[in-house]
Amino acid sequence: MTTQRVSTTVPLDWKQVWFTNCPMVSANNVDQELGWCREEYKKIGVEYAYFRHAPENNWYPHYIHNLDNLIRFGGLYPPIQVNADIRRTVLLGATWVYEGGVMQVRARDKIFRVQDLKGKKIGLTKSLNTIKNDWWRIQEHMGILNILKLHDMTIDDVEIVEFPYADDWYDKPEMLVPPMNNPSELWMRRDHKRDYAFRPLEKALLAGTVDAIYNQMGQLGQLSEATGEIKSIFDLSRLPDWTIQVANTPAVITCTDVMAKEHPELVVAYMKAMIKVGRWANRNKAAAAEILNRQTFYLDAEHTYEGIKHVDMVPSLSAQNLECIRIGKDFMFEHGYIKNDFDVAEWAAPEFLEKAAIEVLEEEWERRSWSKLPAGGGLDVEGTRLG
Repeated sequence: MTTQRVSTTVPLDWKQVWFTNCPMVSANNVDQELGWCREEYKKIGVEYAYFRHAPENNWYPHYIHNLDNLIRFGGLYPPIQVNADIRRTVLLGATWVYEGGVMQVRARDKIFRVQDLKGKKIGLTKSLNTIKNDWWRIQEHMGILNILKLHDMTIDDVEIVEFPYADDWYDKPEMLVPPMNNPSELWMRRDHKRDYAFRPLEKALLAGTVDAIYNQMGQLGQLSEATGEIKSIFDLSRLPDWTIQVANTPAVITCTDVMAKEHPELVVAYMKAMIKVGRWANRNKAAAAEILNRQTFYLDAEHTYEGIKHVDMVPSLSAQNLECIRIGKDFMFEHGYIKNDFDVAEWAAPEFLEKAAIEVLEEEWERRSWSKLPAGGGLDVEGTRLG
């Protein structure tokens, strides 16, 4: 018997801002341990908390953004679907991690090249949960096609084997109570580095049901390789072409259009914290790696450091980030994962990041200059040039 899944939320209160994130490299995943975003909201009399802190909120707002006062920092594909087909949101920033994905086979199989997969079976998941976006499948689908194309192959050269699965951990009682104060509590419960829910096709590969699987990113691939039973035969991240690295990345920040229009100060407060935390993480990569290791899929803190040492942790809406987002959105539209197309440039709202950056600069100047200038150091003259 199928359980009826529904999304539940707390009543809207603009004196509260909820956040949610994915287990990815992002300033928000660092801040959940630093608490700097909470400080920014305290300055304006607003409570800031993880959305699962309230028992009335189940997991689905993370995917369908049905809380007006929620800010999300996480994987690319769910917010694309939300903006295309569910409700209008605003794109506030992005963090790009150059990771790609890997094609993997059993360690002792006589398969050494992608061309050896001709006529072989490649797994592809299919979520039966109709509420949430099927982001696992999208990234697998995209990665498989990219790797085949790079080796002058098409989907017709292999056999795709679908694996429907319930995708229902969101509704399990032990994942709904008690309320969580911090996303790290989720990953402590899930033991995510060993949880096969995050590597759903690995058992099928080891059982011989398929001959190859695509793993989303180098992090997950290396966890699979650490078992001694699986090897990678191709790694997209080893290539110079960044346009084929999109795999539910970059991680993006989104809020509802309601929040952006009616309460822009709440958006700016969040973005100020993300700039501050991102700058701190850039200066202290080893410390940031210790924090991120609790949530991401790297092997350990040292491996996390290697993964983030060249990453700019300050979110941006750079031309490259926006183009990566377009690539992901176009794939979803062309392959039927979203019903409606939209313009990424219109989705993006750089004014919030710009205003936040100005306020961070003003606050920093005030702190640095107050003891050196007789009448304060506020930047209150428009057009004044510093330096």
